[in-house]
Amino acid sequence: MTARRIAVLAALALGLSPIHFDAQAATVRLGNLVPGTLVQKDVQSIRERRYENLVEQRTDFSCGAASLATILKYAYQQPEVTEETVLAGMLEVSDPQVVLERGFSLLDLKNYVETLGYRGRGYEVAPETLDEVSIPVIVLLDLQGYKHFVVMKKASGDRVYVGDPALGNRVMERDEFMASWNNIIFAVVGDGFDRETVLLSPRQPLTAHRLQDVFSPVPRQKLLDFGFRHADLF
Repeated sequence: MTARRIAVLAALALGLSPIHFDAQAATVRLGNLVPGTLVQKDVQSIRERRYENLVEQRTDFSCGAASLATILKYAYQQPEVTEETVLAGMLEVSDPQVVLERGFSLLDLKNYVETLGYRGRGYEVAPETLDEVSIPVIVLLDLQGYKHFVVMKKASGDRVYVGDPALGNRVMERDEFMASWNNIIFAVVGDGFDRETVLLSPRQPLTAHRLQDVFSPVPRQKLLDFGFRHADLF
């Protein structure tokens, strides 16, 4: 039985239907702005903006796979990675019965990334040092009893930038994030990390007083602090 078939059967066994979303981009043609000219402008739909640089989850139980796919695709420069390939790979290294009952765990994510040659590292982070997390990581949030994996891109001041595979890119108030988070982060560590990943440069809120954050490449020393090796960086 192929991994793809296992993934489909798991979804059916859970009684879940795939989540389908459509995002449409278009080119707008503007005429007569200047006599005799035609201006073309590429525009982005609201949905595309919401899921920019984020792998969207397609089933109710695949938030972990989509979050991990987001990091592999946008922080480890693997454009071919999809939620489906990660989901199938995770099912190969996990207990299907446990997945059916409880969903995936951080251990499943760790076991899977290690099959790809990366290292999975879990860290407990004190609330007051959240801003020092300088790489995109996966966190588990408890949203009114619903356990949900998301990508934490950056914490700054009173807000936390989150890539939510179900709801899209959003900014959470720090108090809201802290109330939902278990103080654990999961980092993917290994060769090929993009120190200038777009995940560390989320779009800023559209209010003037919040345009103060400056995002810069991750210093090598910070990466070493998170478990990277010199061989991963040079």
